[in-house]
Amino acid sequence: MRLLNEIKEDIQAVLERDPAAKSVLEVILCYPGLHAIILHRLAHFLYNKGLVILPRLISEFSRFITGIEIHPGAKIGKRLFIDHGMGVVIGETAEIGDNCTIYQGVTLGGTGKEKGKRHPTIGNNVVIGAGAKILGPFKVGDNSKIGAGAVVLKEVLPNSTVVGVPGRAVRRCGVAINKDEVDLDHHKLPDPIKQEIEYLKHRIELLEKRINELEGGKCKDAAI
Repeated sequence: MRLLNEIKEDIQAVLERDPAAKSVLEVILCYPGLHAIILHRLAHFLYNKGLVILPRLISEFSRFITGIEIHPGAKIGKRLFIDHGMGVVIGETAEIGDNCTIYQGVTLGGTGKEKGKRHPTIGNNVVIGAGAKILGPFKVGDNSKIGAGAVVLKEVLPNSTVVGVPGRAVRRCGVAINKDEVDLDHHKLPDPIKQEIEYLKHRIELLEKRINELEGGKCKDAAI
């Protein structure tokens, strides 16, 4: 019964967050991200019963039909939405909170051959943009956004926006969002490189103006 309720919530998450989703039937039949989550929930249930081979076979079958690889040991919260999903990889000790959204090409991976906890823990209401890589046994705080293509190698505080390679926080709003609302505007992220270039451009313009003023003053002195 619990497994069935979780699947119902996963379906509802797709309907709420994807404007292309028109009906429950369409979501059930046509969304590989949902298929991967359903198969993972089954594999994880068996994994927790001490089985090894059968859960891994389910995981391999899921990867074959969806292009999404989730280790049976990974812990996934409620209402996860994997949009598109091709190329998503979620490692064995990864943990994902409630109301999270993951886009294609995301990796929740490790950084070596260490044993024990070696994959990230993702908080609640986190949005991870396409192609982002989060590598290591640290936490990404609640309500955070990871920009597309970012490579995150260290802890992310709650309510942060992280972009770049390596990933760095460029915004911390300090305000938690409602747990029933997921902010999907991950494309509206600041560009720190662009901001730095614009700042340098502004400084150059000020310096050029000052130089012109000084040179103009010298010309006047010479004329006198």
